[in-house]
Amino acid sequence: MPERKVRIIGCGNPLMGNDGVGLAVIERLRLDHPDLDCVEGGLGGLGLLPLMEGYDRVVIVDATTGYGSIGDVVVFHTLPDSRFFPMSLHDIGIVETVAVARELGYAGDVVIIGIEGGAIDTFSDTLDPAVAAAIPRACRLVLSEVQKE
Repeated sequence: MPERKVRIIGCGNPLMGNDGVGLAVIERLRLDHPDLDCVEGGLGGLGLLPLMEGYDRVVIVDATTGYGSIGDVVVFHTLPDSRFFPMSLHDIGIVETVAVARELGYAGDVVIIGIEGGAIDTFSDTLDPAVAAAIPRACRLVLSEVQKE
């Protein structure tokens, strides 16, 4: 049986504080597991479609807003309410992009891992301590999703 193709996509803006947590997770994964297929998805939106195309499983990591307490990590196997994921003013959000990818057959199984970032509209190049502390847990959850059949 051929090996499944799995990709991890980290999304966010590293200049907007906690919004950069998805990128921080894939940076950690790249250091600890250089064999994983990890890519930066920028701010998400339709630009994610070619990054998902042809993969059996895609794990997207991004900040959530308003889903729980700062630093909480949640795994979505079904599409969550899009209000929990920040949207760009010039593109559609991650939830809508995943729905389009599924409809077009661009990706197999897509899992979204969200890390609650609270306010993500402040210019900063650092994560709040609670968000930074969530990175190891998010990495473990990503690895668990990658290993699932």
